[in-house]
Amino acid sequence: MQLKLFILPIKNLAAPEAEMNAFLRSHRVLAVRKEFVGDGENSFWTFCVEYLESAPAGIAAPGSKLPKVDYKEVLQPAEFEVFSRLRDWRKGVAEKEGVPVYVVFTNEQLAEMVKKKVNSKAALKEIEGVGDARLEKYGDAVLERMVFNPVPG
Repeated sequence: MQLKLFILPIKNLAAPEAEMNAFLRSHRVLAVRKEFVGDGENSFWTFCVEYLESAPAGIAAPGSKLPKVDYKEVLQPAEFEVFSRLRDWRKGVAEKEGVPVYVVFTNEQLAEMVKKKVNSKAALKEIEGVGDARLEKYGDAVLERMVFNPVPG
């Protein structure tokens, strides 16, 4: 995980805004924190962007389509049950927070949690892209849903 800081002045905004937008389109963004600094005509916005240094396998270049992963085929039945439960929870959280679902966790992160059968906050933190903020905000809720039931078959 990497951080990049952008400063967008309220005057002469076009170039810094274009630079930030180009960066956002070309990187796997995990989180963005923003702050307004008021100083009259010298006021500006700061944006701290948390992103993955190199896009993991399966991340497409901007403008191209990602191949869809069918997690029902990739995961074992018991794993897929937990994955589905996590996806449903994530959807509710994202709707409540007014953010896209991938801001909470990506499908890849959820699948990795399930495959590794994480059972502690320390194990959750080992998932790429899960930092202190996500751990604090969502860790307990994720761990509550990491219950594996045997699937008949």
